[in-house]
Order: sequence, then C-alpha cells, then structure tokens
Amino acid sequence: MANQEKSGFSAFINKKILPPIMKFVNTKAIVALQNGMVYSLPFIIIGSIFLILGNIPIPAVANAINASGWGAFFAQANNTTFQLMGLWAAIGIAYVYVKNEKFEPLAPALTSAAVFIMLQNLSIDNPLKAALAGGITNGNTTIMTGKAVTENIDKLPHALQAFLQSPVTGVINTKWLGGDGMIAAIIIGLLVGWIYSKIMKAGWTIKMPESVPPAVSNQFTAMIPAGIILIGAMLIFAGFSSFAHTDFLNWIYNTLQIPLQGISDSFGGALAIGFLVPFFWFFGVHGGLIMGSLVAPMLQANTADNARLFAAGKLTFANGAHIVTNEFYNNFINLTGSGITIGLIVFCLVAARSEQLKSIGKLELVPGIFNINEPFLFGIPIVMNPMLAVPFFLTPVIVAASTYFVIKLGIVPPLNGVAAPWTTPAVISGFLIGGWKMAIWQACTLLISTAVYWPFAKKYDKMLLMQEQEQVSNK
Repeated sequence: MANQEKSGFSAFINKKILPPIMKFVNTKAIVALQNGMVYSLPFIIIGSIFLILGNIPIPAVANAINASGWGAFFAQANNTTFQLMGLWAAIGIAYVYVKNEKFEPLAPALTSAAVFIMLQNLSIDNPLKAALAGGITNGNTTIMTGKAVTENIDKLPHALQAFLQSPVTGVINTKWLGGDGMIAAIIIGLLVGWIYSKIMKAGWTIKMPESVPPAVSNQFTAMIPAGIILIGAMLIFAGFSSFAHTDFLNWIYNTLQIPLQGISDSFGGALAIGFLVPFFWFFGVHGGLIMGSLVAPMLQANTADNARLFAAGKLTFANGAHIVTNEFYNNFINLTGSGITIGLIVFCLVAARSEQLKSIGKLELVPGIFNINEPFLFGIPIVMNPMLAVPFFLTPVIVAASTYFVIKLGIVPPLNGVAAPWTTPAVISGFLIGGWKMAIWQACTLLISTAVYWPFAKKYDKMLLMQEQEQVSNK
C-alpha cells in the first residue's frame, strides 16, 4: 500500500507538476536569462579576486596595501568588473535571445547596452552637498554640525546655493550598472532580444548586395531594428522623466527589485530554496537549473550589495547587508552538491558494508570535494529512492535554517560578496566568502550532513548487503 502511494505521488509529480515547470524553464526568455547571465560570470569571479586583494582580512596587510596605493588600483578593477554585473547581464541576455533565434547577435547585444544606459538619468547627487550634511570639522573639533549647515545653506550667496543643490550631470551612475540595476537589466535584455527578433522576422531590414562584405552588411541589417528600439527607449525615458519625475531604472528598483530581494533574503526564502533544489532533483530534474533560473538574479543583486558594503568597510545589517546571497545558495545550500551529500560520502567510506555503497563512495569522493554529486544522484541512486529521500530533502533545509540564524544572530558575519566559484572545496570557500568564522561554520555544516544521513544510509546499506548476500547464495 505504501509503495502504491509513493508510486501514485511520483506519477502525480511527473505528470502534473513537472511538465508545466519544465515548459516554463525551457521558454525562450528563461533560456536567454539563464545562459545570458553566464556571460557575467568571468567578471564576477575575477572582480571578486580584486575585492579580496583590496580587503585582506589581516589589518596590518590591509593597511600596508592601502598605504602603497594598490588598494585604489584593486578598487578600480573591482568597480569595472564585478560592480558592472547589471550591464553584462543586459548585454548577455539580449545576445543569447537573438542568437537562439538564428540572427547575428552582437548588434542587439550592444543595442541592449545602449538602452540600459539611456533609460537612466545621467547624473549623480552633488558629493559636496552630501559631505556638508555630515558637518564641518577641523581635525577632531566640530565647527558646525550637519543640521546647522543644512539650516544655513539659504544664507549663502545664490550662486553657491545653486551649485550645492545641482547634481553632477553628464556622468553614468555606476550604482545602476551593478546589482541595483539587475532586474531592469533582465527586463531590458529580454525585451530588446524579443523586439529585435520580431523585427528581423518581419523583414524590416536594409538588404545590401551580396558583394558587400558580411561585416558591413550586418551593420546595415541591424540599423532599422536597432533604430526602432533606441527611439522607443528614448520615448520611455521622456515619459518617465516628464510624468513620473524619475527614470526607468529607479522606478524598477523601487517597485520590483527591492520587494523581490526582500523575499529572497528572508528565512522563508532560504528554506524554500533549500527544499526545492533537492525536491526537483529527486524526480530526476535538474533542481539547480530550475531554482537558479528563478532566484539567481535576486541573489546576485544581494551579493553585489554585500560586496559594495564590504569594500566600503560597512558590511552590517544596519547598512543593508543581506543574509541570503548567491554564495549562501552555492556554498551552503548546494555545498558538496545538491542535497549536501558529503555525509553520505563519509558513511560510504567509513562504515558501508555493501559493495555498492563502498564502490560508489570511492567514485564520488573527488567530485564531491568539488561540489559535484551526479555520481551519487544517479549511481546509488538518490533519484527516486525513498530510502534516502528524507535526508536528501532535510539536510539542505537544516543547513539553510541554521546558517541563516548564525548570520542573523551575529555569530558569523554576513557574507562579504566575494563570488567563490561553485566548485571551490568546502572550508576554503567559507574562508573566501566570510573569513575564518565562516570557514569554521562551513565545517560544522559538513558534520550536520553526516549526522542526518548516517542513520538512513546505515539502514539502506543493510538492505543492499542482504540483497548482495542473497545474490551470492543463489549462484
């Protein structure tokens, strides 16, 4: 009866739940989103290296680096790689979308970049005004408080007042090119890719003679679709500026991105991600692919916020630090692979008596160190195996919940925004993304995995051993 119930539940999941989910994941937009954002990965990882070098967690070394001037060089490199992830996403998403439609993709990718920049105000607040808001000091002596400065601005000459109140124009606000512009970048990349492809399919292009070199011909072909899109973007900018007194990126950030980041950066969000990744894998569907497509933009935006605060020495919850980031997902929820199966590896190597578990444990050891556990998922197998379903679902949830609280309670610091590659071994990745305290906590999560998997693996191993002995006796 129990087997029939499990079979019926599996059939329900496979027939009713997974098909619409897979249909959604395989849509043109989601494929472009997932594959397009990959183009930003080299800049994120390399930028993280510069972030680490500029913020070595050893005060004497950090002070020496800053005193030598190299801190500013590392900051420049980080600000033009990692901190432009939104721009890279807008380019990559449009590129992949149009490429999958079988058109030349570079022109729409550059069009997407132009639209992304066009839809923001090319200005920043006057930095002198912000500096004066903190008051006027002479060394350690306060000459005038920030409140007093603000109250007396109207006593300054009119020309000086106008200067203080006027923003700095003719500049690109890099705030929107990074994590804060991520949702807008996704929307722009998808819309540019879709509209560009529609225009190309409709044949609204300038066709050059075959004798014209392709490098030249392609640019004329792109002129009409790119022109239509850029004119439309200009009208959108004009509409937001005239009627909403803001810009598109600012509006998207306040109405969409802040709420979405809040949902992803919640205890419930952490538990949901921790559960759904192994849940989909259990039925043979790539859980990391599905959840990555859905939550990666918000988690990467959270990572970018933390990286910016870490670089400024202000990584605290009071300043807006996040708990659930892309590294929380990669280096805790998916540590040693989906389901955090390191505990099962430990059992197979130390206590397994069946030949099946002993052999698969040896095979999985090296991949597991580098967070790859497909040999376990399909070799034991864990997929569709009710004997190991409970620890496979439960371990990531326990780790997600406990990691959330140890960060929330200040036992370990918030993740610093460094994007350690997902194949970085445990403990090493913990040190990179949060220092020595995070490395120790990551080691603790490995013990948690071992404790949760052990009793279930022991029972499963006993069953396999009995089956192997029966096979031998029947020969």
